[in-house]
Amino acid sequence: MSDLVLYETAGCPYCAKVTDKLNELGLEYESVMVPSAHSERTEVEAISGQTGVPVLVDEANGVEGMSESDDIVEYLEETYGEAAN
Repeated sequence: MSDLVLYETAGCPYCAKVTDKLNELGLEYESVMVPSAHSERTEVEAISGQTGVPVLVDEANGVEGMSESDDIVEYLEETYGEAAN
């Protein structure tokens, strides 16, 4: 199992932005598809305190529920990109 877990929904452009970055960096991750209805996203809310997606968990680095696609992409670049190596 990967340390990276991405909570997402099908057809979400913000989620696609994050998955594109994960793939670009060659990172393995677990994708968890969540319900379309915000009211049914109890797992996402428990992790991040809100119901929006995407949400990233990176257990290896103590990230327990990062939201906002721009923040996630920046985090991935800083943590796993070429500059981080």
